[in-house]
Amino acid sequence: MMILANIVDLLSSAWMAGLIMLGLGFVFAVVLLIAHEKLKVEVDPRVVQIHAALPNIDCGACGFPGCGGYAKGVLENPELIGRCSPGGAAVAGKIAAILNLQASESGPAQRPIVHCRAHTADRTYYAEYQGIPSCTAANALANAQACKFGCLGFGDCVRACKFDALHIIDGLSTVDYSKCTGCTACSKACPRNLIEMVPFGHENMMTVACSSKENGKTTRAMCQVGCIGCGLCAKQSDAFTIADNLARMDYSKYAPCGENEAAMNKCPTGVIVYRGKTAPPPREPKAKPAASTTS
Repeated sequence: MMILANIVDLLSSAWMAGLIMLGLGFVFAVVLLIAHEKLKVEVDPRVVQIHAALPNIDCGACGFPGCGGYAKGVLENPELIGRCSPGGAAVAGKIAAILNLQASESGPAQRPIVHCRAHTADRTYYAEYQGIPSCTAANALANAQACKFGCLGFGDCVRACKFDALHIIDGLSTVDYSKCTGCTACSKACPRNLIEMVPFGHENMMTVACSSKENGKTTRAMCQVGCIGCGLCAKQSDAFTIADNLARMDYSKYAPCGENEAAMNKCPTGVIVYRGKTAPPPREPKAKPAASTTS
């Protein structure tokens, strides 16, 4: 009986406090509901649809920090359609359909090409670099390697790639085109701007794998496989031009043909190569001419 009396006393004294707490909870809930309705940000349902159509890998190739930003951006400015490199034409078409627009031809997918083909044994070094193992750090030194245009091989591009599409093989940045999405992160990470995004109109693209602007004699002294600017390629095909002692490919003129094959075969240093998923191995350079002697 004593226990029952205590329970009755407790309930009779606490019911008022409980009722007050219940009332306060109800008031707070109403306030929060009103605040939610008044302060909520309306999201255009097309943003949600565009975001769902994107690869959602937040690579930044479109120029926005992530897919969410691009979804909003392309809604405000439809001219940005086609900026999603990993998604390519398929995603551009989906976005255009969401916006009730006709997608224009976006051209071939962009893929990176490393304009250097020199492995460690091909290069000349003045000393062994023992600093921070980073291309950006090594590039700050004048003599990390003899050629100031070549790949440094410390893998800044490898670390920038989210898709495991680049590796350093014998000192040279090498693209795995079966994994590459064309996100451009590697080209942005290279402190020497050696990695160019190129329209891959064919499975394998011919290119000049060198960036040296030194004269031929100096390039030859620093690298076994550098471009010496001899111009033999340009004499074979108008897809090649020579500027600043360096051959360059005009990709808008490139097509697999006998002239381009002749240009590649004439190249004395073998710097004209194929890049792509099934690219053949590069041709070995011709031997240096023997130094002339006088009797």
